Amino acid sequence: MNQAASGAPLTQLSEEEALFRETVRHFAQNEVAPLVRRMDEAQQLDAGLLRRLFALGLMGIEIPEEFGGCAGSFFDSVLAVEMLSAVDPAVALVVDVQNTLVASAILRWGTLQQKRDLLPRLAAEVTGAYALSEAGSGSDAFALQTRAEKRGSEYVLTGRKLWISNAREAGLFIVFATVDASAGYRGITAFLVEKDTSGFAIGRKEDKLGIRASSTCELILEECAIPPTRVLGEVGRGYKIAMETLNGGRVGIGAQMLGLARGAWEHAVNHARERKQFGKAIAEFQAMQFQLAGMATDIEAARLLVYNAARLKDARQEFRKEAAICKYFASEMAERVASLAVEVLGGSGFVKESPVEKLYRDAKIGKIYEGTSFMQLAAIAKAVL
Repeated sequence: MNQAASGAPLTQLSEEEALFRETVRHFAQNEVAPLVRRMDEAQQLDAGLLRRLFALGLMGIEIPEEFGGCAGSFFDSVLAVEMLSAVDPAVALVVDVQNTLVASAILRWGTLQQKRDLLPRLAAEVTGAYALSEAGSGSDAFALQTRAEKRGSEYVLTGRKLWISNAREAGLFIVFATVDASAGYRGITAFLVEKDTSGFAIGRKEDKLGIRASSTCELILEECAIPPTRVLGEVGRGYKIAMETLNGGRVGIGAQMLGLARGAWEHAVNHARERKQFGKAIAEFQAMQFQLAGMATDIEAARLLVYNAARLKDARQEFRKEAAICKYFASEMAERVASLAVEVLGGSGFVKESPVEKLYRDAKIGKIYEGTSFMQLAAIAKAVL
């Protein structure tokens, strides 16, 4: 029975989950950590690292074995994102988008043929991206202007997408467009678009404050013809696909922010134990102890919220409110904890050589993407009032 349903402690992991978590933690510390600074400065994910993510199975965690995946749970995806984020949230985002948005949507809404065609590739070599946002549709996700005109048996897509994570590395995109603007959100449809499709191109790459190794680009669609076999779900059901998928994605972002905060806290603790002032380690001063204790409390609270939402999803229980709560709290908490970690390290935390400087920059996006903090509060209010 799912731990959220059974009443068992949410932080208690099964033997399989604990082993998986330690495997990812070891990979992050030994394979990712040496590359973090170089990738951040180059604003590019290391190609060899991406291949190793596939080889370890982290790009197909929930994909069933019959399609070449690991047959894991959503909770496993959350654990992977958390462990990677403690070292580099940019790398974690690649894994997060692949699992909680792209593969998840195809598993839930794809036809058997779409699953047979796409899931083995996503598990083995193809990175996915989720293309919903546009210049005029951010928080108002369904104000999108990308059009899908029916011409004969095909849909011809025209429009622009902005702020698309994984865009430069991706070979498959879930693109949302409207087949009937007069129908409002009921005209929105999801399409499976491959990178080499005629009329499809990757545009400008954003120069970002944080998560710089993760590419964020514009997508350009000009007379991009898509066959009906590449409609995901039903025509006009894109709004439902987007909302259901983003609920899981918000838990993934909660896990990213949780891992980021834990990584920042661990750097702060290690520094406090080693740094000496007035003849003793600064960790021996009560003021520093209280600050670190408060940070640890916030991290544990976020962990419970994230794990609870993930367990509920795996148990096929309603989790929309819990997803909004964990995303809101974890993102607010991560920015606060990362900021305090910089202060604990003092001048050493303010320079580029310090990992907490990068984690502080990375934390800001948590309150923005996959639904701003204001949008999460609106969702929570709607659920509880």
